[in-house]
Amino acid sequence: MCKFSSETKDKIGNAMIYIAKHTDMLSKTKLIKLLYIMEEKMVEHHHTPFLAIPYEIWHLGPVQKDLFADLSDQLFLMQDYLEPYYVESNKYFKARKEFSDDEFSQQEIRIMNEVLTEFGECSATQLVNYLHRKDSLWYKTAQKNGVLEWFNNGLCNSTDIRIDFGELIDLEHREAYYDSLAIHTTSNDLNAAYNV
Repeated sequence: MCKFSSETKDKIGNAMIYIAKHTDMLSKTKLIKLLYIMEEKMVEHHHTPFLAIPYEIWHLGPVQKDLFADLSDQLFLMQDYLEPYYVESNKYFKARKEFSDDEFSQQEIRIMNEVLTEFGECSATQLVNYLHRKDSLWYKTAQKNGVLEWFNNGLCNSTDIRIDFGELIDLEHREAYYDSLAIHTTSNDLNAAYNV
């Protein structure tokens, strides 16, 4: 289980609020996929993490398991940021409060806007299909780790194999990305320990 510091949780929560404010009929799958795409785009364009949270290879694409669990059940981690509602027994999310940009750089706001402009109107199924394309990081990681066939044959629906976003960028910039990720991770871990 991932332990989010209050600062990391606040940034994730406000990213979710931003998505909810700019997206209709926001399902769990759509929300998780949009956050993932924002992480990919931030790494690709700026060689730095967006939320710096781990994603794993699951059958329906990349998943952050703690957020998946929280959004699947009664909200606990994100209860201050999102509010569930139902349409014909389907669960969707809306923002519980206004977006705060305190934790975000201008580059991050730009990435969020670009992703929502390109993918905000997509259905959850369309996002899953986009992330399953053969040149995607999810596909390459699943193939490299020998689980793609398991997924395709219905033998497995989740793994603990983490996605390495560093593989999105060239070797020249990869070390700087890993250094930045290490700083984010260490800061989160220290703050989470202090918040206990």
